Amino acid sequence: MDETRKRQTEDYALKVLRLAKDTITVRFRFFDKAISKYRFNPTWGLMGYVADGESISFDPQKLLLDYANEANFPVRLILHIIFHSIFLHPYRFDKADENYWNIACDIAVENIILEMELEGASLIKDDEERVIITKLRKWISEITAEKIYREFMVGGISKESEARYKKLFSMDTHRPRVSYKDEPETILSEEDWEKIAQRVKAELASFSQKAQGGETITKNLKEATRKRYDYEAILKRFSVMGEQLKVNPDEFDYIYYTYGLKTYKNMPLIEPLEYAEDKRIKEFVIAIDTSASVRGEMVTKFLEKTYDILNNSGSFFSKVNIHVIQCDAKIQSDTNITCKEDLKQLMENFKLTGFGATDFRPVFDYVDDLIEKKEFENLKGLVYLTDGYGIYPSKAPKYDTIFAFLGQDDLRPKLPAWAIKVVLEDE
Repeated sequence: MDETRKRQTEDYALKVLRLAKDTITVRFRFFDKAISKYRFNPTWGLMGYVADGESISFDPQKLLLDYANEANFPVRLILHIIFHSIFLHPYRFDKADENYWNIACDIAVENIILEMELEGASLIKDDEERVIITKLRKWISEITAEKIYREFMVGGISKESEARYKKLFSMDTHRPRVSYKDEPETILSEEDWEKIAQRVKAELASFSQKAQGGETITKNLKEATRKRYDYEAILKRFSVMGEQLKVNPDEFDYIYYTYGLKTYKNMPLIEPLEYAEDKRIKEFVIAIDTSASVRGEMVTKFLEKTYDILNNSGSFFSKVNIHVIQCDAKIQSDTNITCKEDLKQLMENFKLTGFGATDFRPVFDYVDDLIEKKEFENLKGLVYLTDGYGIYPSKAPKYDTIFAFLGQDDLRPKLPAWAIKVVLEDE
């Protein structure tokens, strides 16, 4: 194709995309800010569509072919891409299986577009998509990316279903999520899109409760903008300075080392091992609310996550002093963990005991007693895994206390001012 023909093709393709953009903005004003952030990037030979939070790269020839086959395709493509961004799908670095996450995001986005019933966005494949989504609804309470992904991780997907989902629900090629972390300067940041998402959520609430699909959009936005917590970062609040047996790079004598290599061939001269000071986690308490409302499965996952951090992180000393306390209205058990092997053994044989009413005070009294008995050298914190319904102490303890709640609950009693709130996701 000569250069003149290429320029004409690009011009036509850009006009088609701009028209699609205007169609969406006129119908749904709350998308104007999101759509305005995207620019179009003609890329010959791409044979598809790639979005990165700031631009939509496309092959002009393929776009015009898709437009000729279905005139609504450009509108559908832009809607699909915009929803991925405002729901912050590319920025969920916590999702371990990228393949399942991408499929879940595509299904969630396509479901919203179907519910919007926008005449200018319908495609031939819609009926087939509706059949699959109807089947998914039988075991997934809400069609959001989070809940679909959770179901896939628990039950898996057959190779046949995976191929069908990808072919049907995918509209663009997703950039690897790691690229959003490694190359932040090339794209709009997560913070940029979160601000846009918050604006869309606010405008949707005031502008159009009547809008088709508005309720599902709101649910997905609520999920996307919900505050999430890094459990490892939370535990680092409890870190203390201490000595760790290792070479201290500040005091390592390279001259002594290389002299040995030179004089005695392959025999370096090294000084005895030294202790270097390091800030790590040594002591903390895990309190588990064993009232009837706290499920054993959730507690096991919580302990597994703690074990993974203990096993893979450099945040802990090799020897630790962790007390795992079970309590309802009274102390039911206390297991002392001194190393990762102890925690692994606890997980393998863990059983909840108690199931009575919840009173948080006995745990704090018990821990204070342990401190008096010198069971802790310098306790920095306690994590209380609970549903939040119980009697709180009237005064603050001498250490940080984090109440880790099992999911969102607007009716939960208010926390004391000294307590730190964390909401754990059940996944």
